[in-house]
Amino acid sequence: MTSLARTLTSSFANRSYRAVPASVSAFKSIFVGFNNNDDQKQSNAGQMRHHSTTSVPDFSKYKKTKTSGEASRNFAYMMVGGTGLVSAAGAQATVSDFLANMSASADVLALAKAEVDLASIPEGKNVTIKWRGKPVFIRHRTEAEIAEANQVSISELRDPQQDAERVKDPKWLVMLGVCTHLGCVPIGEAGDFGGWYCPCHGSHYDISGRIRKGPAPLNLEIPEYSFQDDKLIVG
Repeated sequence: MTSLARTLTSSFANRSYRAVPASVSAFKSIFVGFNNNDDQKQSNAGQMRHHSTTSVPDFSKYKKTKTSGEASRNFAYMMVGGTGLVSAAGAQATVSDFLANMSASADVLALAKAEVDLASIPEGKNVTIKWRGKPVFIRHRTEAEIAEANQVSISELRDPQQDAERVKDPKWLVMLGVCTHLGCVPIGEAGDFGGWYCPCHGSHYDISGRIRKGPAPLNLEIPEYSFQDDKLIVG
């Protein structure tokens, strides 16, 4: 290579090296300018936020004070007390009406008793009436039946009772017509002892209504009754 060529090559290389730093400096100045612009914008935004004129509402006047709380509580107590008084008055009226309805009226009291004209029942015959939903047997006994009832030994009876304990007048036997076993209605003038026979399970009662045979544990029940002249009052 000639000396002229070496000189030109060396001169071009030196210029290139000197040009690169200058280009870098110019490029950096561009980014520095962008950064400065961004900083300026952020600063302006911060100043705008700092100088905002928006006001926060004041709700202090709506806060519950001690006086208002006591007034509300007193009002609640008054409402509860008033409601209780109204409820008590309503309950009292309801109970009063209920008790009044439970009191028996005259027609109900009349049905609580049954009246029978004894003159219409011949001697040796049975009459069945209904009292409080149950049958009542009324027997006009003969002298022979009365004697037979009195001759029975108490030791022979499952439910020991003298005939005199079961009647107020020996001629009239008054009993509930309900078998003491399971509540069937016995048949009169039937059975092994000439009294009543229950067809449901075979209980036999004598002429005094006492159990003599079969599963029934007790004698036929005697209701409350009384005599008024020639009338029988049951109940």
